[in-house]
Amino acid sequence: MTGKQVAKTENKSVIPAGLMDAFIQDSGAGLENVSSNDLTIPFIRLAQSNSPELKKSQDKFIDGCSQGDVFNTVTRNVWSGEEGVRVIPCHYVKKYLEFIPLDQGGGFRGELAANDPNVLNATRTGNKEILPNGNELSVSAQHYVLIQDPRSGEWQTAIVDMKSTNLKISRQWNTMMSMQTITNGDKSFKVPSFGCIWHLGVTESSNDMGSWYAWKVLNMDGYVEDAALYAKARDFSRMVSEGEVKAAQDPDFQEEEAASDDVPF
Repeated sequence: MTGKQVAKTENKSVIPAGLMDAFIQDSGAGLENVSSNDLTIPFIRLAQSNSPELKKSQDKFIDGCSQGDVFNTVTRNVWSGEEGVRVIPCHYVKKYLEFIPLDQGGGFRGELAANDPNVLNATRTGNKEILPNGNELSVSAQHYVLIQDPRSGEWQTAIVDMKSTNLKISRQWNTMMSMQTITNGDKSFKVPSFGCIWHLGVTESSNDMGSWYAWKVLNMDGYVEDAALYAKARDFSRMVSEGEVKAAQDPDFQEEEAASDDVPF
């Protein structure tokens, strides 16, 4: 936990004096009817120059968030882009999303299957993938992770979604994860993705269209050593795999994601 992270996030985690025992006794009370389908798995995003989180006039404004920083779309936690984030990758899903072009009103049309003929017949036009019906195709590599909270050090569920030029970072990360092995006797085994802690950083990229911030894989920090944390990561992986939990429709789809393909990130 860095000084910048502490300064950016108001500390509201101190238990009121004399209430520790009561909190423990009533643990979970009030949430008995909340199922996994009632919860939103937040997205982890990079703050770009046009992100509403940087604009005081926007409802999504996050005080202290700067270009290149990392933020949580639900908790509003902010991590320094220079410091990066520590995550445990638990599950991976690749999504194919259809959007109406902005010059035709914009809007999210839905998700397509990987083998959908429209996806297979999409053509590259400039920096966009165009479907046969003229709508735009956005490919999103979604990494379901546990991410370490910048205030408490606890691990929370989230999605790191990588699009556009970040897709190559996703492929690189997947390759690095698949290369993690352990040896037991004369046998070699692949380490489960949720057995490793990774450090993701942020880098600034540019081309003739402008500059933007992108993810980069810094290193594998080590193996998960805490048994309870490993069980949490394994359970999260299973729940996503079996469809017990999933990302709610991204609230940014209509107003931000469709526009994001206009810039090269």
